[in-house]
Amino acid sequence: MTQLEALVSLNMIKDIGSIRLKKLLEVFDKPENILRASFEKLTSIFGIGEKIAQEIVSFKEEDLDKELDLARKYGLKILTQDNKDYPENLKNIYDPPIVLYVKGEINPIDKLSIAIVGSRRSSFYGLEQAKQFAKGLSALGFTVVSGLARGIDTQAHKGALLGGGRTIAVIGSGFKHMYPPENKELAEDIAKKGAVISEFPIETEPIRQNFPRRNRVISGLSLGVMVVEAGQNSGALITADFALEQGREVFALPGKVDSPNAFGTNGLIKQGARLVSSVDDIIEEFNLDMLALPKERPLEKDGFSQQPKDNLLPDEERLIYNALSSEPLTWDDIIERTGIKNNKLSRILLSLQMRRLIKQLPGKQFLRCEDEKSEFSYC
Repeated sequence: MTQLEALVSLNMIKDIGSIRLKKLLEVFDKPENILRASFEKLTSIFGIGEKIAQEIVSFKEEDLDKELDLARKYGLKILTQDNKDYPENLKNIYDPPIVLYVKGEINPIDKLSIAIVGSRRSSFYGLEQAKQFAKGLSALGFTVVSGLARGIDTQAHKGALLGGGRTIAVIGSGFKHMYPPENKELAEDIAKKGAVISEFPIETEPIRQNFPRRNRVISGLSLGVMVVEAGQNSGALITADFALEQGREVFALPGKVDSPNAFGTNGLIKQGARLVSSVDDIIEEFNLDMLALPKERPLEKDGFSQQPKDNLLPDEERLIYNALSSEPLTWDDIIERTGIKNNKLSRILLSLQMRRLIKQLPGKQFLRCEDEKSEFSYC
């Protein structure tokens, strides 16, 4: 049995998560050894009771064979934490999934991800805002992460696809029971432009207790979580709690004070979440030079290629690039020199930063990256 097969097997055993797995590996070193261990040895480990020990010793290899056959049937990749494609953001949380089932592709550029979540029973305002924020973030190169649920999640994925970028859907079931069923076609579209992922074995049904576990993965994949609409007991608030525990940013769209769907988001704002009214409110929270973006960023929409071709930039990008030098300019200085304002300026500056042509300094100051070997210099 390979390490991958052993980890898939252990992931199929109920009540073994990444925390218990770490305890077991401290004793047995390799996951394969855990499945060969005796009942007595297993029960001697703190936190591993008789029930879990019995499930380990009675695990049948034919169940593993069936799982691997199903993975091939559904066209899934299975990633473990030592796989280079396992998402870096997720790997660094307290309890990352033991394995990830993936339909589509996980890409290094997904490190620049924002989660957008909210109520399943949302208003037209909430649905439209989720779509527009996702579209705007996607067009700027952010991967949009959500949970494929009805309402806000669905619109977030659709908005990201409209923006021409990537999106990742984290489901709370196995791939045999895609939920909600009406989003099967959307899931296929997402897999073509991003990925649908699950930590649950393929035949797992979408039961209630799976979704809080799913929510920690949504926040764990992301640099920040934006809550669009949420009632007082919404699952979106659970995602926001996980985000705080994981050291992620939390953003909230304000709503009408008498709307039940705004109780959660307005409450988050009272507690210190960043109030957002435009995409700019999100992107200015992140110092892009600190994100360790990959050197190659093959985005194709809206001019966001990593390297400009030879000596060409769109006119407005060239205008801003030429206005900058090795001496920092403030946001207002750039507006004064170029006449480009507000949202358009923010989009162009982010585009230039993503291609490492300019650099942002504290205090919203910008300078050109210097390299005398070419017309365009890189940070």
